[in-house]
Amino acid sequence: MNWITNYVRPKINSMLGRRDMPENLWIKDPESGEMVFHKELEENQYVIPSSGHHMKISAKDRLRFFMDDGVYTMLENPKVATDPLRFRDEKRYIDRLRDAKSKTGLEDAIVNARGTIEGLPVMVTVQDFSFMGGSLGMAAGDAIIRAFETAVAERRPMVLFAASGGARMQEGILSLMQLPRTTVAVERLKEAGLPYIVVLTNPTTGGVTASYAMLGDIHIAEPGALIGFAGPRVIEQTIREKLPEGFQRAEYLMEHGMVDLVVSRLDMKATVARLLKILMHVPATMAQPDAPMALAPASEVRTGA
Repeated sequence: MNWITNYVRPKINSMLGRRDMPENLWIKDPESGEMVFHKELEENQYVIPSSGHHMKISAKDRLRFFMDDGVYTMLENPKVATDPLRFRDEKRYIDRLRDAKSKTGLEDAIVNARGTIEGLPVMVTVQDFSFMGGSLGMAAGDAIIRAFETAVAERRPMVLFAASGGARMQEGILSLMQLPRTTVAVERLKEAGLPYIVVLTNPTTGGVTASYAMLGDIHIAEPGALIGFAGPRVIEQTIREKLPEGFQRAEYLMEHGMVDLVVSRLDMKATVARLLKILMHVPATMAQPDAPMALAPASEVRTGA
């Protein structure tokens, strides 16, 4: 026990009316090292004002910034078997899930929501990287499929924000099976003539880029996002060559045709809304959110894929 730290300092602070400052009051910019006031960063959608660096953001915060007036309705995720392989490494998989649920307040890495952007009804799926690295398991796969099925049933275009380290190793082959399952769901949406826009955030890697994250009609990336199947270090060790500067980053991939647009989070809502209105044949001067829309028949909608 430290007598000065545990007794003397609290006593002095109480006498002088001092209060402990929250540890997260200031956040350090990973690029410049500049300290940014947390409230200012939150108001700027967790984009560093000076450098434009995009910090990680929770699924619920992303929905709050993306949807009209921050209003949306959550879509309940399907129930799946927990820990089907009874997997254990340093910890039991079931314990890792419990910790992730407690930390994030989510049931799994996928959050689905109905809402509107600039008055246009949409279905939005967001992967939360803070839940076990946004990894894709059975629960996440079923949740993604439900979102696509709901979008088809309600005639809503689909917007998916991808953020993942890949398949969830604790579920083995059951995790890999989600790749073809989600691919089928994407195809059903396209058969219904509905647009599918993918927003690639940092990072989007592994099996996710081998399935639904690279099957959109339009692919948008946030600035600086790492996007690829295997990481740069693995690739360098495999081919025994030094990779180009910025390899697998959003800007590099746009220059080489893998990404259509690189868009700041601050402009994401307006950009996606404009693209969806074009794809859905909705006039740019559309009425208020509650007004009915005349959408083009499925056979007339061109999704470009």
